[in-house]
Amino acid sequence: MKHPDEYRGRQTVVLGLAKSGVQVAKTLHRSGAVVTVNDRKTREECPEASELEALGISVVCGGHPEGLIHPGVELVVKNPGIPYSAPPVAKALELGIDVVTEVEVAYRIAKAPIIGITGSNGKTTTTTWIGKMLEAAGLAPIVAGNIGTPLCAAAEEAEQGNVLVAELSSFQLKGTEAFRPSVAVLLNVAETHLDYHGTMEDYVSSKAKLFANQTEGDTAVINWDDPVCRELVPYIKARLLPFSMTEELRTAGVYVQPAYVPNVQDGLERYVVYRNEAGAEHRIVKTSEIGLPGRFNVENALAAVAASVAAGAAPESLAGPLRSFRGVEHRLEFVAVKRGVAYYNNSKATNSKATVMALGALDKPVVLLAGGLDRGSDYMELLPVIKEKVKAVVAIGQTKEKIGRVAELAGLSDIVLVDTVDSAAETLRTAISQAASLAEDGDIVLLSPACASWDMFSSYEERGRIFKEAVHTL
Repeated sequence: MKHPDEYRGRQTVVLGLAKSGVQVAKTLHRSGAVVTVNDRKTREECPEASELEALGISVVCGGHPEGLIHPGVELVVKNPGIPYSAPPVAKALELGIDVVTEVEVAYRIAKAPIIGITGSNGKTTTTTWIGKMLEAAGLAPIVAGNIGTPLCAAAEEAEQGNVLVAELSSFQLKGTEAFRPSVAVLLNVAETHLDYHGTMEDYVSSKAKLFANQTEGDTAVINWDDPVCRELVPYIKARLLPFSMTEELRTAGVYVQPAYVPNVQDGLERYVVYRNEAGAEHRIVKTSEIGLPGRFNVENALAAVAASVAAGAAPESLAGPLRSFRGVEHRLEFVAVKRGVAYYNNSKATNSKATVMALGALDKPVVLLAGGLDRGSDYMELLPVIKEKVKAVVAIGQTKEKIGRVAELAGLSDIVLVDTVDSAAETLRTAISQAASLAEDGDIVLLSPACASWDMFSSYEERGRIFKEAVHTL
């Protein structure tokens, strides 16, 4: 059965009462669909239920009742995190009912073009940066998606003069069908979320759905330095606009260009350059002037420039946002200096590569606070950068022994494994105290867990907030 062209009178089931589920239920209801929302949590755990019922939306809490999914249902919209093996999802697929995520519904109703941004790391920073760049260029962006505001809410708000700038996860993209962004951005691909996807093949193919419906009139922005991104090029029909840290692109793209300058440390100054399809180069800004530290943020900047230019921004309008943007909460966020030690909150680092990138951005000795949900990784990707950058490790959560083992192999002698105490918050505060005791004047204490938060915290945001609060009370 095909996703209905319009929703009026269509029986639709929304699975999950999270933020996106509540919003898509409202959107579908306003579009005339007959909506039932289902969540396995109890009614007491679903405070949003009363609001939806007041609108005339049916809400079923406390499990997935028999008969919820039946042949009369024409569409199921699931929370991105619900696995496809969940009984109501499996039943819908068995009956040939389309199962999508909220992103697909948003695309179907959107009047404005969409810039879709995905990748294993850097999505939120790049998405936010693109929004800042488009504002500076005089365009009218609405930033939404996995970044916080559900894409359906933004799609309902948007008019033809707007541009929807959407952060998209692999979970969201896996549940798309016709979704077609006018500009699609793939930042990088690292091994992550395999507990959900099962295989790297499924993870990569979910990311690649960002490009699946694009045509020659659309633009695909890809990381030319990432081999997995490069492997997708033969399957992309859109105009390519790559970005590269290592190669001066001969075709249209955005890259770092070194130029000889007297009185610079190595004799070179490096510039962010956009080359258009006619071959003309536009020097935008020196990489040393970019407002966020680290090589990975230069990559994010290149991607944001490419996406913004593809959306219609003039290259000369982008220098200001490149210089002034100071980042997003929980992404290598400076917190405070306490007794000569700088504290940084990088709680969004939910995989090893993100922690490697954060450590690579810092130029002082680091006491690393890491650990969290065990998804099966051995964390050996951290070994070289711990050897090079880290003086001590404090580890928490399910993975503390694994993180500690990597630190041992790196030759560290200062390794603290923190046992869980009365609460997750108190455990983290204990870890911060341990890290503070290991740090000296001029050092950095970095929270960069390399793991998801769900073994101890409801979200990486909660973990980061507790970290910041505890640092301020040191």
